[in-house]
Amino acid sequence: MNHSVRILLKSPKFMLGAVLLLLMIGVVMIYPLINRNDPLEMIALAYQPPDSKLLLGSDNFGRDLFLELIYGIRTSLQVGLIAGVFATAIGLVIGLASGYIGGMIDNLLTAVTNIFIVIPSFVILILISVSIDSRSSFVTAAIIGITSWPWTARAVRAQTSSLRNRDHVNIAKISGYSTPRIIVYEILPYIASYVVMAFVLQMASGILAEASISMLGLGPYNTISLGIIMNWALVFEAPVAGAWWAFIPAALSIAVITFSLYMMNTGMDEIFNPKIRS
Repeated sequence: MNHSVRILLKSPKFMLGAVLLLLMIGVVMIYPLINRNDPLEMIALAYQPPDSKLLLGSDNFGRDLFLELIYGIRTSLQVGLIAGVFATAIGLVIGLASGYIGGMIDNLLTAVTNIFIVIPSFVILILISVSIDSRSSFVTAAIIGITSWPWTARAVRAQTSSLRNRDHVNIAKISGYSTPRIIVYEILPYIASYVVMAFVLQMASGILAEASISMLGLGPYNTISLGIIMNWALVFEAPVAGAWWAFIPAALSIAVITFSLYMMNTGMDEIFNPKIRS
């Protein structure tokens, strides 16, 4: 484990992504401690341009957009984290069970996975979001995670299938170890790097999915996220009013977060993927 971390720290792409992400996390954790104002408080005129008092100007309701942006980034990161955990956990369990057990279980779980892959997850996400009256950021993140696990399941299944007939796994079978113990101790450690990479990608896709449905007005209620900020800008015609500060900073924040996560994934892939490393 320590050896893998030391190798990652030598990857320029991974370090670039990690530094960008940590900087954003640091800002959204520290700034609310400095500025304790309510981000939903109206303190200026609608679409007031940026100045020394309002670093990013005001939105359509006269609220501090920079403070909104900070809270929006925090919410989007939380949604991405929760969605990534849900999607990775579901995909990991299904992929491990399907790849190791095989037979009818494999056929059944593969069929279910293929059904979810064929039906666009974004369509399922919209339908579920519409059918729920009250959506918190946690509920939205859970919905995103539940609808975006199939690719992780397929990747984990492929890795598990290649490992189930290895010598150390056969020795564990002969020794009488139970199936859960073999999966946890003999297979999971060998695919841990792929699981981490899958989680990073699921987190990035979760942030993008939340931004997409929030822009459609189907995001979480009673909170601020980057997608909701962009939705407000579209609904109240910020582009028409020339208020670029109402939507461009939020779009750039989404781009920077997803870029940092994809750079981290690329750095890990270059190190842990034998084909790329060779």
